[in-house]
Amino acid sequence: MDTAPRTESGSALIYILIAIALLAALTVTFMEPSSQQTSSQNTYKLASDIKAQADFITSAVQECVLSWRGGDATIDSTGTGTDPGASKVYPVNPDSLHFTGATIGPAGDRKVAHLRCPGNPGDDKNHTPLFSGNSGKFMPPPPDLFEDWEWYNGSDGVFFWIGTPKTDPYIQTALQKIDSMYSDCEADIIDATSGAVKLDSVASGQTVECANGRTCFRVRITRLSGAVPTCP
Repeated sequence: MDTAPRTESGSALIYILIAIALLAALTVTFMEPSSQQTSSQNTYKLASDIKAQADFITSAVQECVLSWRGGDATIDSTGTGTDPGASKVYPVNPDSLHFTGATIGPAGDRKVAHLRCPGNPGDDKNHTPLFSGNSGKFMPPPPDLFEDWEWYNGSDGVFFWIGTPKTDPYIQTALQKIDSMYSDCEADIIDATSGAVKLDSVASGQTVECANGRTCFRVRITRLSGAVPTCP
């Protein structure tokens, strides 16, 4: 009669140990997908934010070009001018010396937020800002972990880019996802983590680059006509 309670007690202990083992297994099982899910969510959000802003910028620029097709004929795009090789119908670089003497002088940077629409008004250096209260368009803050979008209009075509000094693994995944949404040569990922990478072909003088320690994503609006099949 003394053996029955000990047997029942031993059986209960076994069940408790099994329950603990199952709980531990379930905890590990649920923790892994949770981590993967967080990474996936971060990737999706970043890719969506970058793509949405790139589309917004492209749309605003194309609206300017279509609305003011003549651009600004007074822009000096000669080799020794203020904007060598630039397209006169697309916004010139915000820091262009073409704006010297204008109501809004040259910006101290090439940020897309400071773009102005050539041709509005006419052949006049007082180009109306693309993103302002008057246009009804406002440039949103850059996506998380990234710096401001920058602009180039010159002998290598028209493009804009964004960069980040961060190395979070999901950033590369997000950029690759966005890159796959564009056609060949329309967009590219630039790895400047080991040193600055030039984005134009200017041999000397002012140039643009993906800064040292950054990973950049570039979107082209126009490019060199003779660049096929390789991208400039």
